[in-house]
Amino acid sequence: MSSKAKLKAPVAAKKPVELIKHADVRVDPYFWLKERDSEEVLKYLQEENAYNEQMTEHTKVLQENLFQEMKGRIKEDDSSVPYKKNGYWYITRYEVGKNYPIYSRKKETLVTAEEIMFDCNVEAKGFEYFKMAGISVSPDNKLVAYGIDTVSRRNYTIRIKNLETGEIYPETIENTTGGCTWASDSKTLFYTRKDEETLRSDTVFRHQLGTPSTTDVEIYKEEDDTFNVFVYKTKSEKYIVIGSMSTLTSEYRILEADNPKGDFRVFQERIRGVEYGIAHYDTRFFILTNIDGATNFKLMETPEAHTESSYWKDLIPHREDTLIEDVDIFKEYLVISERNNGLNKINIKRWDGTEDYYLPFDNETYTAYVSTNPEFDTTILRYSYNSLITPNSVIDFDMKTKQKEVKKEQEVLDPNFSKDNYHSERVWATAKDGTKIPISLVYRKDLQRDGTNPLLQYGYGSYGSTIDPYFSSVRLSLLDRGFIYAIAHIRGSEYLGREWYEQGKLLQKMNTFTDFIDCSKYLIAEKYTSNQHLYAMGGSAGGLLMGAVMNMAPELYNGVVAAVPFVDVVTTMLDESIPLTTGEYDEWGNPNESEYYFYMKQYSPYDQVKPQQYPNILITTGYHDSQVQYWEPAKWVAKLRELKTDTNLLLFHTNMDAGHGGASGRFDALKEVAEEYAFLLDLEGIKG
Repeated sequence: MSSKAKLKAPVAAKKPVELIKHADVRVDPYFWLKERDSEEVLKYLQEENAYNEQMTEHTKVLQENLFQEMKGRIKEDDSSVPYKKNGYWYITRYEVGKNYPIYSRKKETLVTAEEIMFDCNVEAKGFEYFKMAGISVSPDNKLVAYGIDTVSRRNYTIRIKNLETGEIYPETIENTTGGCTWASDSKTLFYTRKDEETLRSDTVFRHQLGTPSTTDVEIYKEEDDTFNVFVYKTKSEKYIVIGSMSTLTSEYRILEADNPKGDFRVFQERIRGVEYGIAHYDTRFFILTNIDGATNFKLMETPEAHTESSYWKDLIPHREDTLIEDVDIFKEYLVISERNNGLNKINIKRWDGTEDYYLPFDNETYTAYVSTNPEFDTTILRYSYNSLITPNSVIDFDMKTKQKEVKKEQEVLDPNFSKDNYHSERVWATAKDGTKIPISLVYRKDLQRDGTNPLLQYGYGSYGSTIDPYFSSVRLSLLDRGFIYAIAHIRGSEYLGREWYEQGKLLQKMNTFTDFIDCSKYLIAEKYTSNQHLYAMGGSAGGLLMGAVMNMAPELYNGVVAAVPFVDVVTTMLDESIPLTTGEYDEWGNPNESEYYFYMKQYSPYDQVKPQQYPNILITTGYHDSQVQYWEPAKWVAKLRELKTDTNLLLFHTNMDAGHGGASGRFDALKEVAEEYAFLLDLEGIKG
């Protein structure tokens, strides 16, 4: 450590800028780091990357070993379970040594010749980053539209390929979300375009095959900058749907897919605070909604000719103890995805009312979800199941006979792996306000609970997004070296229903951070670990969580990993030119209102950095990140370097070729995980 101590950490120049709001003055000495592509900014980021390289040089062998170990557990020549749609079986597969997927299809049966639609390994040549998205085959099966992003700003160019001749048509549609929807004529496409500055998806266009995109017709423009728009086709194939959605409010427009030049009609006008989603079947629409105070949502139905809410009738009423998350519609069955006491449930009902049952699941640390089911006239439901100790399975369940067939179980290519080597459990910590907070845990069975075990506590806790207890072959590299892995199901997610989310947002956001801290205290008190061996990890809004808990309770953690962290909350939420900002007011509050401004300032990690001791810290970001701009973590690191009073590690790595999701190749992404794991293992003195 002595040689590393001699290395000098980069020092960012201080150029104080006064930021004044509500008569409150914040002085930001590192505001200049927002100057994307300036020589001074690039120089600072490169210095930080060089410092990180030097400080972690001694872990390079460990990183490579971890990478090879994690890669070695993954079946390289893998393929998805085929699914059938409109006469074709669709398959995604990978080949040995290749980073990107191959998308293919087979006509009618799985024994017919394979048609390769796209080999992304070929498409990605010459690009540091490559992502294909929104693959959409025309109803006549002859054409495919798709989106390409080679920058990692989630800004896609749509192209069209002839699947019979292999020709890629000359027309290109820039600045889109990547997805698009075909009308029934296989000649008309609907797609969503983004605002060039904010990247908000705000306009739906209609494109006619064979015409330049400059002649595309604007169908709908969303003027409210807190909403995003999207377009899709109902499973019944009858309707094109334009959705317009903010955090708390939704609105839809519908048009018959065989009348692409017709006028969309509003399904139900937006009502502030009312969320709804729609599905079509026969002559009815089904509406999943929170209308009339249905906090955990209810399912309603209405005739397709009368879609206003005054016609909606309850089909599955609201329940205080059960959140309805989604519905899937089949010719004979309705499938409801629910969450009760934190656990996934799949409810199957026959339309004629003769059957109503749940799929059986038997523990408290599993994840089950309805998978890809594009076919309408079938009794087969495809779903997936895994747990903290059980690899993922794709299962076809016959809803009529109740027979199930495991179509595929994830292979873990490690001769020493057996789920019998591990134990998982769910425990409940008590928050400072008396609320019980669930924690999912997994560790090796031979581990002794004596307070000396390293433990990695993971959390997110925003947007109602729930981190379910899922299997990870990558995580085995920690478990097999003595780590306990914990997921803290803190408020701000929907783990315990919609109210769980409501209690962790806006003016109750502080609950998210104190819940995480109280989970840490519980795990220490119960001798799962100690503060000398406790580590915390989170990304994006989970990076905000990391920043807040480090400011509030740094003494609890030996190390923290914050990936693409959203940490400059107040300044970002005051800048309406930044992607996502205005659409986030319902999550964090609008700091143009003083009540939200001062509450937000209390937890904003960048604003709350102070002279104190901090844990060892690894912070990662992507230079092209469109979700959390690179300068947030860069400023945070600079301020931490200036104010922290300890000699613990502070490492910062900017991937200059990537964005919010990190590297695009399936194995390149593992190198980033190996970097994070090596950081943790090195702090524990684990060398191999």
